Amino acid sequence: MCIFAPHIARTLLIDNCFMADYIVSARKYRPSTFKTVVGQKALVQTLKNAIASGKLAHAYLFCGPRGVGKTTCARIFAKTINCEHRTPDGEACNECESCQSFQEQRSYNVYELDAASNNSVDNIRELIDQVQIPPQIGKYKVFIIDEVHMLSTSAFNAFLKTLEEPPKHAIFVMCTTEKQKILPTILSRCQTYDFQRISTQDIVEQLTYIANQESIRVEPRALQVIARKADGGMRDALSVFDQITSFTSGNVTYEAVISNLNLLDSDTFFRITDDALQGNLPAALMMLDDTIRRGFDPQSFIGGWAGHLRDLMVAQDPSTLKLIEAGPEEARRYETQASRCQPYFLFNAVMIANDCDFNYRNSRNKRLSVELAIVRICQLLHPIAQPQQPQRAPLQNVQGVPPQTPQPLQTPRTPQTLQTPQTPPQTPQPPKAALQTPQPPQTPQPPKAALQTPQPPQTPQPPQTPPQTPPSRTTVMTRGGSLAGRGGSMMPSLQRGAPTMSSSTAAPSAASQQPEMNEPVDEPALRRTWKQYIQTIPEEKLLQTAVQNSVLKLREDTHIDVTVGSDEQMQRINENKANLLGFLRQQLRNTRLDLSITVNQAAAPKIPLTPRERLTEIREGHTELIDEIINNFGLELS
Repeated sequence: MCIFAPHIARTLLIDNCFMADYIVSARKYRPSTFKTVVGQKALVQTLKNAIASGKLAHAYLFCGPRGVGKTTCARIFAKTINCEHRTPDGEACNECESCQSFQEQRSYNVYELDAASNNSVDNIRELIDQVQIPPQIGKYKVFIIDEVHMLSTSAFNAFLKTLEEPPKHAIFVMCTTEKQKILPTILSRCQTYDFQRISTQDIVEQLTYIANQESIRVEPRALQVIARKADGGMRDALSVFDQITSFTSGNVTYEAVISNLNLLDSDTFFRITDDALQGNLPAALMMLDDTIRRGFDPQSFIGGWAGHLRDLMVAQDPSTLKLIEAGPEEARRYETQASRCQPYFLFNAVMIANDCDFNYRNSRNKRLSVELAIVRICQLLHPIAQPQQPQRAPLQNVQGVPPQTPQPLQTPRTPQTLQTPQTPPQTPQPPKAALQTPQPPQTPQPPKAALQTPQPPQTPQPPQTPPQTPPSRTTVMTRGGSLAGRGGSMMPSLQRGAPTMSSSTAAPSAASQQPEMNEPVDEPALRRTWKQYIQTIPEEKLLQTAVQNSVLKLREDTHIDVTVGSDEQMQRINENKANLLGFLRQQLRNTRLDLSITVNQAAAPKIPLTPRERLTEIREGHTELIDEIINNFGLELS
């Protein structure tokens, strides 16, 4: 060990010498003039105009994201206002004594305070003492307070008076990333300048300039990734650029940037989007598995895919294509894939991916939540066939109410219909109106007896009878205004051989001679029957809740106004309106009943949840009895 110690020491000494000469890009290429400031053209022009006209405020507040040039602009501003020979375009000359002292960091006209570590009242008092000293060279003494939002409340209050009425030679420039933390009394005394995020294109141009100056080989696609990773901060972009340069030894490639920053490349999202468009669910799930095996978090995958789908959505219109932060080649690739996507697919896919990303933290099985999102997106254009649901039998004792599910138009053969009739069939006589000249078709009126209990099937018609309208073209008018025709559900009375009512002509039927049910209905009976309907649907819990929590009101003796508390409850009742209305008509013996549903959250009944709320509900109906029990047993309500 002793033999190799001198060689090791000499090597470390040489490395330290080279390291001492190295300066990171963020410091080496820090702007020294307004012209070299990146991405803040409007703000820089405003400061230059103020300096040229001599209309300088006594306090400025520079606020904005990190790494966008707030402190840099404050230093350039301080140097420029004291320059003795400014250039015609308003820049500092960098040759006079004031500029030279500033560049060599020996100027007494610029006083910088880091409020993050000097945030007490004593630090502000020292600054106030410095304010009273006039400048040695130049006209102004500039006080730059960085991270001013870190000052304590007492320090802010101690600074108020000096900030409001400083000496003529004092100018304050305060910089902060959190404007909302500064007291309103401070904000009202300053001119506020909001720095904006630096665009991706501006960052790429600056990185390209630095790469040319340092003789570094770069790929434009790699610089695009670095610029997007920086999220609008030039300092972050330069730090990442130095890191990648050291990793690649001066040859910055797209693969090296993706590998070093541990990012998902855009090719992954292009491929999985193609799989979703083709409905290739196994390939999409295997791509997620491969991404996780490479060490990426599932949330990074679904979040990146949501951003990719968003870029595809804005790429469908040439006017919004510029919203994509990508190079020309990448933008053309987005435009090509977007042309193969439907707006319906992109909108719903973005919603699904964004919801999964939002709820990822609360999910227990995080990978499963991402996989379900992939399944839903792949099924948008290629849905999986659903198994057929069992059909419900329609109510056979109520006319005029179509069943919930469509029934076949054929009547099942029964032994009664296949027997030979004992009496010769009688040919029904056509009405007189049928022998007259046909008139233009009139809108058929619903027969009164069409809502009665169905009669037994009649004997088949002989061949001599004029042909009936085919059942598939039959249209039945119900009292609620619904039509059951082609593809709809048929009434129990439309059996083989039974007379039907066509959409153009209505033939008299045997049921038209029966009186309709029209017994009077009151609200108590209606509410009792309404609650009885809940017992007929034991398996449908959501429908039970909707029916139980609804408010009824009987209007005009036959119309029921139903008020529910949500759109979902209204949808549940609407889906089962036919069966519900048929049950009410049968139990209340009134075929004229009809109902309408409205949503009113305020009018929805409040369900008692706590024991005290239940007791209050019981007490409202039995006040005297409950009070008597409380008095007899000496109870107290808690």
